[in-house]
Amino acid sequence: MNEKLNILKQKANRLPKTAGVYIMKDRSGEIIYIGKAKALKNRVTQYFGKGSQHTEKVRQMVSRVDDFDVILCESEFEALILENSLIKQNQPKYNILLKDDKGYSYIKITREKWPRISAVKQTDKQNEFIGPFNSGYVVKETVDEARKIFKIPNCNRDFEKKTRPCLNYHIGICSAPCRGNVSHSDYMESINSAKEFIKNGDSGQFSISVLREKMETAAENLRFEEAAKLRDRINAIQKITQKQRVVSISYKEQDVIASAFLDEKACVFVLQFRNFKLTDKKYFFIDGFKDKTALYNEFLARYYSSNDAVSRILLDVETENFALLEEWLTEKEGKKVKLINPKVGEQLKLLEMCSRNAAENLAEKTEHSGREMSALNELQTLLGLQNTPRYIEAYDISNTAGSNNVAGMVVFKDAKPFKSAYKRFKIEGFEGQDDYRSMAEVLDRRFEEYKNGTDQGFKALPDLILLDGAKGQISAVLPVLQKHGVNVAVFGMVKDSKHRTRAIATTGADITIKSNRKVFTLITNIQDEVHRFAISYHKKLQSKSLRETELLNIEGIGKEKAKLLLKHFGSVTKIKKASLEDICEVKGIKEHTAQKILEYFNK
Repeated sequence: MNEKLNILKQKANRLPKTAGVYIMKDRSGEIIYIGKAKALKNRVTQYFGKGSQHTEKVRQMVSRVDDFDVILCESEFEALILENSLIKQNQPKYNILLKDDKGYSYIKITREKWPRISAVKQTDKQNEFIGPFNSGYVVKETVDEARKIFKIPNCNRDFEKKTRPCLNYHIGICSAPCRGNVSHSDYMESINSAKEFIKNGDSGQFSISVLREKMETAAENLRFEEAAKLRDRINAIQKITQKQRVVSISYKEQDVIASAFLDEKACVFVLQFRNFKLTDKKYFFIDGFKDKTALYNEFLARYYSSNDAVSRILLDVETENFALLEEWLTEKEGKKVKLINPKVGEQLKLLEMCSRNAAENLAEKTEHSGREMSALNELQTLLGLQNTPRYIEAYDISNTAGSNNVAGMVVFKDAKPFKSAYKRFKIEGFEGQDDYRSMAEVLDRRFEEYKNGTDQGFKALPDLILLDGAKGQISAVLPVLQKHGVNVAVFGMVKDSKHRTRAIATTGADITIKSNRKVFTLITNIQDEVHRFAISYHKKLQSKSLRETELLNIEGIGKEKAKLLLKHFGSVTKIKKASLEDICEVKGIKEHTAQKILEYFNK
């Protein structure tokens, strides 16, 4: 520890154990981080102690701290309010700031003979624009709805030239001006109606009741073409409404928040529901957090400092640690705000949908598969792991009545087989069949290699160890990990009576995984792969043993000479075909022994 950290630690040790806000400053006096604490002394001293448990972001921040100030508060709640106010004023570098760098979105109506409607990020002087809008999602959905309702094309065809219509015409969402099906005046009427719809939504002159009344009037006056057009618009609006109901909710307003992690990088995804339907979605990439509780304690405070909170906020984590935030949000909004972690039903499905979106966005950002990222994050949550289990080692034992006792180790990296890291073990510590002792020996040898550092394949510690077996295997290897001072989570993989993956074993009750499709598929793949790898090694040794046994029937051939012969020729079949001279070339095989080999096989 350098001298500066010693001085800061001594200063932190003199702090009172009361609630307050701490303000970290760099050498120039600039504020780089602001935090709150229930007990200032306990919280601030953690920064200047051993940094092994800190994230990389915190280590970087601490390395830049030259001094800190504190403001004492009456309660942790008061500290939270002050912390938010100070962060807004100072915008410290190492706090979550959640700046929106996407800019505004607009709806563009081109100024040309056959205008087009599209969602864009920038304006120009040549075309007409509606906006700006804060949400790109809302703009895209609105443009999509307007096109479908008023049958406006989304292509770049030249409508002065007649061509064959595309699929959109055949499914009834385009009027096909490319085919000459619509006059220019009717097309412009659709564009103007679409603009009015975009500005006012499905209210006013575009409400179902008003359109139906107009349709009936047109039909009574024998204006059947106009009535048919109005009927089609009514059907289109109803279809849009039905589509929205797919992601509608039982509550008028609520936010759904979920996150996905990869090491210390996270994606937080927010689905915003208003008036019983999905109205917006947002996502944020955040560095420097390893678990959801720590992330949400800071993210929710920052997010709702600049956004209104609704009465229901769904989170993909247990909410008992967020009582202070709940109290703050309730006071801020002047109404009861509840943080909820649903377990069943529609609300859980919404949370799962949000979680999938978080995983997909993080996967795109980090160039991983969204499905695999989602499976690893769900596995992390299911097992209560601190970090995403990106590097998983799995072990299985294989033998035949205690003979040729072996083990296989497979590695899954980012939910995919990492075959260059696979390892095979012969059980050497004892004879006979004992899966528990075998598993303990293998893990002991694995972590001995880790400590020696000679084998590159054993240099990295896994994020998770999975054993093919139940509580017995886990109990057998836990003392081994303690012996080597290794802190890695260990679980078992349990099969049912039909030898199919059923659950994850712990030292307590088993965790059923069949209802969790992604985790079930991942664990099944791991269990099948480690079983295949271990048994293939066992079969190879078994086959070799049988070949050696046949050679042992020859006079003058013992185990060592049998091994030399097999190593030289590769198989018993090749030995059978060998000449006397060929056999004599094997080190340790004399001519009279070679003659005995030829006589044996010639029989």
